[in-house]
Amino acid sequence: MTKELRRLSILMLIMFLALFASTSWIQVVEADALSANPANRRALYDSYEVQRGSIIASGIPIASSVPSDDVYSWQRQYPDAPMWAHVTGWINPVLGSSTGIEQAMNQALSGTSGSQFLSRIERIITGQPPRGSNVVLSLDADVQRAAYEALGSLQGAVIAIEPATGRVLAMVSSPSFDTNLLAQHDSDAALGAYEALEADPAHPLFDRSIGGDLNPPGSTFKLVVASAALASGDYTPESQIPNLAVYQLPQSTAVVHNAGGGTCGGGATVSIADALRLSCNIPFAQLAVELGDNAIREEAEKYGFNASFDVPMASTPSSYPRALDDPQTALTGFGQGQVTATPLQMAMVSAGIANRGIVMSPRLVDRVIGSDLSVQETFDDVEFERALEDDLAAEMIAMMVANVNEGAASGARIDGVDVGGKTGTAENGPGRPYTLWFTGFAPADNPRVAVAVVVEDGGGQGQSGSGNTIAAPIAKRVMEAVLGR
Repeated sequence: MTKELRRLSILMLIMFLALFASTSWIQVVEADALSANPANRRALYDSYEVQRGSIIASGIPIASSVPSDDVYSWQRQYPDAPMWAHVTGWINPVLGSSTGIEQAMNQALSGTSGSQFLSRIERIITGQPPRGSNVVLSLDADVQRAAYEALGSLQGAVIAIEPATGRVLAMVSSPSFDTNLLAQHDSDAALGAYEALEADPAHPLFDRSIGGDLNPPGSTFKLVVASAALASGDYTPESQIPNLAVYQLPQSTAVVHNAGGGTCGGGATVSIADALRLSCNIPFAQLAVELGDNAIREEAEKYGFNASFDVPMASTPSSYPRALDDPQTALTGFGQGQVTATPLQMAMVSAGIANRGIVMSPRLVDRVIGSDLSVQETFDDVEFERALEDDLAAEMIAMMVANVNEGAASGARIDGVDVGGKTGTAENGPGRPYTLWFTGFAPADNPRVAVAVVVEDGGGQGQSGSGNTIAAPIAKRVMEAVLGR
């Protein structure tokens, strides 16, 4: 071989190795990022040419593909669509749109994930048609149905999670919609359905469980304030606070009243435990000012405030702002002012307390399974933060159980079960309907579920309804479903 041929051969080998390395890098290392890029139309089209995997809850497909007689080969179908709409979302090749699990887990469902590279090679070699993998969710179909039916026609959301793992057991938002209408391949019909939902003043496309227009959490936020007080080391459940009938906000002419008017029970002072049990605003407004906004915000952030969670859909961060003055800090003491929260966030607060102070990151997906039933990917439980030490969490649990057994959260009582909980009735301005809340867990000695419920628009009762009469019974039905009652 001449010197020139040898040089040419070496050059060709180097070029081949460079090409092999670059394509391998793209196919394996960058595959997930490229597939997730919304500008990658090829990935979008590829996902419609394969038989897309199913989305599964409790062994039941809640989204699957059937043959289509058009150019897209497969049509997505959603049984019991309104019950699962905000979980599954939809995918539509005509509109080029996707939401929910369909979007967040698109690579696995369409078979384009980097972890499925070898599976794709095997299918090419054996001549099998391309298929996506199935996504198995943590959701319990019975608990989901209980939440969906309990919420009914009310505008709001329910979310239930396992305190020890962060696995989401139910996630419902209302009003809902039929995802089949948005997945159909008739572009005019699909676009018309979308525009009608988009124009609906009730905003059915909002997933109120993890986002939408966030609400003030009302008295459920007293749990965070009480937690911050105990964590400071300066307070116990029996610490006394002045028991006033009217409280003038610092540096302001505005005044705060307790929900029932008057003082928080009898006596010149009231304990933190009793103020929480009776859900009194004034003691917690005073406590918040004593603690200061930094201490409350730091404790709130240990529960997940000011953070977004990929469940795998991204949640809207619940908010506790920085640099609040004393009047605003006082208002946050009972969940008003500038503090806002999702039901996911308030479920995380209850779950963290129930889990002896350890807050787990929430997740909806358990595993990804191939069409041959092989497990291709699993999702681990992840600790987010420790909000309280074990002994302090036990004190919070005892106070929350007292709220249900003999306090303002009696609507969540379950016979034979110790339930911990906290209600909230948040104000939204003069004459505007209240936002009604409940968050809690059961059973108290070995918590299997933490739940949060929000009901907007006063539950249809304006300013007459309360978290205890409307939101708490919904949570009760969800907890009963988990406990098999």
